[in-house]
Amino acid sequence: MRIVVAVKYVPDIHADRGFEGGRVVRRADEGTLNELDENAVEAALRLKEALPEAERETSEVIVLTVAGPDADGAVRRSYQLGADRGVRVSDDAVAGSDYFGTARVLAAAVRRLADEAPVDLVVTGMAALDGLGSVVPALLAAELDLPQLTLAGKLEVEGEPGARTARVTRELDGVEEVLEAPLPAVVSVTDHANDPRMPNFKLIMAGARSRVLDASPRPPRPDAEIVVDKGEGGRALAEYLIRNDLV
Repeated sequence: MRIVVAVKYVPDIHADRGFEGGRVVRRADEGTLNELDENAVEAALRLKEALPEAERETSEVIVLTVAGPDADGAVRRSYQLGADRGVRVSDDAVAGSDYFGTARVLAAAVRRLADEAPVDLVVTGMAALDGLGSVVPALLAAELDLPQLTLAGKLEVEGEPGARTARVTRELDGVEEVLEAPLPAVVSVTDHANDPRMPNFKLIMAGARSRVLDASPRPPRPDAEIVVDKGEGGRALAEYLIRNDLV
């Protein structure tokens, strides 16, 4: 099974945000993987982990984002959660795209991935915390001409390869809905769908560009030497500096 997860790099909700030229200001040191997309990554990982071992070994979770180089942080975070591959689509022509343009580019990237091997499922978060439009999942499904199951509080996939069905459960105004669609399909999940796992420490370290080779405790400080100036303080200070190679 191949699952594509659409993710977004968004400004940290705790950082100051603003607009320049009608666009949200995005800085590499103030951004993060959209929190609601972590639920989408987690949903995809759980589906993969639930597969029979033989199929699981040939399955993959691919994260996909449309953004500039700063968004590598979102892809890296997805790797640390357990994603197998990451794809970033970057082009000045799509900078500042609206929901419709973003969905069109995402759809083109999904089709390109499908040229390699069939894509069984596209999973997204329920919304991006910078715009909160919540329409990209539906627009993406329309662009791909696939069934859409949105706002899933629970996601399951049943059946055998080539004849699988996605089933979602969602709560709407106190009413529980259960919806199904044959794969391939587009599914958006809410923050109630799961509790995203903590990043894998080994995967975090695998992305580090440096490592500690050795460490030792700081040596204790020597006792302070107190000199009472009786007219020779300057000489005593000079001798101390010379003796300790401080000049």
